[in-house]
Amino acid sequence: MIAMGGDIIGKSLRLISFGESHGEVVGAVIEGVPAGLPLSESDIQRILDLRRPGQSTFTTQRSELDKVKILSGVFRGFTTGAPITMIVRNEDINSSYYSEFLRRPRPGHADYIARVKYGGYNDYRGGGRFSGRMTISMCMAGALAIKLLERMGVEVIAYSLEIGGERARNFTLEEAREYRYQNPIRAPNKDSYEKMSQVIEEAKKEGDSVGGIVEAIALNVPPGLGEPLFDTMEGDIAKAMFSIPAVKGIEFGAGFEAARMRGSEHNDPLTIKEGKVIYAKNDHGGIIGGITTGEPIILRVAFKPTPSIAKPQTTVDLEDMKEVEIRIKGRHDPCIVPRAVVVVECMLAFVLADHALRAGLIGNVLG
Repeated sequence: MIAMGGDIIGKSLRLISFGESHGEVVGAVIEGVPAGLPLSESDIQRILDLRRPGQSTFTTQRSELDKVKILSGVFRGFTTGAPITMIVRNEDINSSYYSEFLRRPRPGHADYIARVKYGGYNDYRGGGRFSGRMTISMCMAGALAIKLLERMGVEVIAYSLEIGGERARNFTLEEAREYRYQNPIRAPNKDSYEKMSQVIEEAKKEGDSVGGIVEAIALNVPPGLGEPLFDTMEGDIAKAMFSIPAVKGIEFGAGFEAARMRGSEHNDPLTIKEGKVIYAKNDHGGIIGGITTGEPIILRVAFKPTPSIAKPQTTVDLEDMKEVEIRIKGRHDPCIVPRAVVVVECMLAFVLADHALRAGLIGNVLG
């Protein structure tokens, strides 16, 4: 049997992710970026700063600057067409807690099953390759994708729609665009911020955690992107979203509510506006038949509660082969949703940019 890795995503635009949570670096190699794109480390840093830990009481207090270093593929301020290699060094590392989890794997984490798959040779410190810190490479690739999409007039917006059952309501897209990165919860308006923050604080005081839902919208996406049958737009977006740690579900447009609707309710009528064919509503979420329709792409991504909690939990001692109680120490997010918002934006942008390149909407050389 030939072992195949799962560290590469994309076809015309490819991300190769490398590194571990407590290793020397986390990094990315991005292939397929056209030559001539203006790019600096500050372009990447702006996105990385939005997911950086330790910026509020709602996230882990691991203090990392997450300073990006571009090693290749950029010369005199422009991409060269060669692979772009970027790294972020891991600095605020405390691995002392993790040796216990070799013997007593944490519930909700990949400790045990990673040991089974890799025969115990995997780097378990900080979760290794299964850590949320791996999303750094996704944000690096996403920052490039966002710059490519800007040339097409495509905009990607994400925000915390729901946390711990508290759902944001009565907000406009403009409010979400302006407010989401002005608050540490990434909520779309002030009312939802106050309610969501209270839910997180309550869970934190109880030594527990909460999950939630990130909603993302892509605007001005041209019709015709997507490659049925096996590289559909929904399929590629879903694969990208499920690469983000802790994602447990995704829906587009009306989503699972469509299962409770009739065809006459869910079907979106076609009409003419200013000489163009458009849809009168958008329950299809901007994609039909695996191909973009020109309407906004609307999707929601569900995140499970952070598995690292202070409450005692039951696990097994793999040496004594008996059930034991475990208490997890360390620095952990009581809710990972706020830091995941920018990651969802980045992975959605990456898939859209990949398909735009495949469709020839972005050239090999930019001028």
